[in-house]
Amino acid sequence: MERSVVVSIEKQMVDENKEDWKGRRADKLKYGGMRAAVLILAMISFENLGTFSLAVNSVPYFSGIMHYSIPDSANMLTNYMGTGYILAIPVAILSDTWIGRYTSVLISGLFEFLGLALLTAQAHYSSLKPPSCNLYVITSHCKTPSGGQEALLYIGLYLLAFGSAGVKASLPSHGADQFDETDPEEARAMSTFFNTLLLAVCIGGAVSLTFIVWIQIHRGWAWGFGIGTIVILLGVIIFAAGLPLYRFRVRQGTNDIIQIIQVYVAAIRNRNLLLPEDPAELYEIKQDKEAAEKIEFLPHRNILRFLDRAAIQVKDDVESEKPPSPWKLCRVTQVENAKIILSMIPIFCCTIIMTLCLAQLQTFSIQQGYTMDTTFTKNFQIPPASLPIIPICFLIIIVPIYDRIFVPVMRKITGVPTGVTHLQRIGVGLVLSCISMAVASIVEVKRKRVARDHNMLDAVPILMPLPISTFWLSFQYFIFGIADMFTYVGLLQFFYSEAPKGLKSTSTCFLWSSMALGYFASTILVKSVNGATKHITRSGGWLAGNNINRNHLNLFYLFLSIVSLINFFIYLLVSTRYKYRSQGPSVPAANSNK
Repeated sequence: MERSVVVSIEKQMVDENKEDWKGRRADKLKYGGMRAAVLILAMISFENLGTFSLAVNSVPYFSGIMHYSIPDSANMLTNYMGTGYILAIPVAILSDTWIGRYTSVLISGLFEFLGLALLTAQAHYSSLKPPSCNLYVITSHCKTPSGGQEALLYIGLYLLAFGSAGVKASLPSHGADQFDETDPEEARAMSTFFNTLLLAVCIGGAVSLTFIVWIQIHRGWAWGFGIGTIVILLGVIIFAAGLPLYRFRVRQGTNDIIQIIQVYVAAIRNRNLLLPEDPAELYEIKQDKEAAEKIEFLPHRNILRFLDRAAIQVKDDVESEKPPSPWKLCRVTQVENAKIILSMIPIFCCTIIMTLCLAQLQTFSIQQGYTMDTTFTKNFQIPPASLPIIPICFLIIIVPIYDRIFVPVMRKITGVPTGVTHLQRIGVGLVLSCISMAVASIVEVKRKRVARDHNMLDAVPILMPLPISTFWLSFQYFIFGIADMFTYVGLLQFFYSEAPKGLKSTSTCFLWSSMALGYFASTILVKSVNGATKHITRSGGWLAGNNINRNHLNLFYLFLSIVSLINFFIYLLVSTRYKYRSQGPSVPAANSNK
């Protein structure tokens, strides 16, 4: 009896699913917990501090220093952002399957450091960039970068994008690994970690949007990039120093995303086989008590039945003593996981438009700010690129209010533990993004009217600011900031709650890929709009040229608002037909086969 009690206590003190840095089972008193998570939060904050300014202030660098046109500069930024998000998917697979999250974060951080170091060198040495020239003067003939200079710019930029992808894919999951989700006390600590993670992101972003942006504008881009480089290196060192404190999840040698792909491959290979009428004839491993504790089992559902072909057993598979090839025969649970992912894709697609709108606030809205009066006080001017600090500050205030006041009130009304469902939360954000673009169109009409009334349509940005405060742009930033809180956080919660058990740790990749497609769509849309309106406007396109006072940015914003509204109605149609995982139609579990 005493021995069993001792064994029980030992199990409570050990995280069975994690190991320490020497490969032993992780002792909860020595490894992990909030003590180790603090170092991870520091890395997250430093990473955002060093790189976030690029997301909002790189267009002036591409156009003013490297002499690309404003539309091309905007597309360069959205391509960079999109690449940084889309690469998170293969890096997550690599991290979870082979190299581990800790190693992935270290390598990714070093890639970020190297990328920023190259950008710093290019901004510092005049031989690595085009000669100085004012792009906004009509009579000037500014040289674009040479082949070598352009190659250096893209190498630095995409090394940074690759590193950023690795950090996004691995760092939050490694932070969650420091807690045992089966331990109620540590599960609460994990919740605290995720709340603090958002705070760390906001703090790093706030410093980047103010201090780093101010340095870039007033002390030069080399100083701005250089400080970011040092900050990234400091973050990597702090993170690496936690090696003796961390818990590490045991690498699986396989990955659930790969298992999803196996279902599609097997279904295609078995496309000529007839589906059995009885789902119990589909393949599943033997389910016993011991296996059920370690392996996930899901009942068959009578939806998306074309995927069931991946689980059709043929005579050779039944009689063979060798385990079947997973690329030809998959478990019912594997197939059901694939069905869950496929059924979430329409929701995923409806959120792409929102990131497309976000891309405009990070590009064209910043250019608007450079033409306006940035005076905050008599002795201080706020850089236009620092305007996103407004929604960040509001988020720091609103998130606790939402969590502590709104959710409890709505919980009493709706009976939903989260106040509103994840899909309802996403829908609210989509509506707000539509309103944000409409407000942006109205503000741009006012800004252009001021330029026209004061005969300043050809005024040089920064040097000749329009007599209208840049804080007019805060309305669209504020509304979109609230939309961000609803849709992106709601989307993250939706994917996490609906995703298969083995995909929960990498479910953030679905959010990153949605944002990546939004940024890439922005690049395509800008070029398409310019091409479609080239012959019907005097400026040669709604967004053509470097003088936004003479183009038609207001019409572009209005167009995005209309597209967002149409997207919202499509989302309503899709979301009302979606059934949560627990509500899905199902049939009795398949009989266990060999």
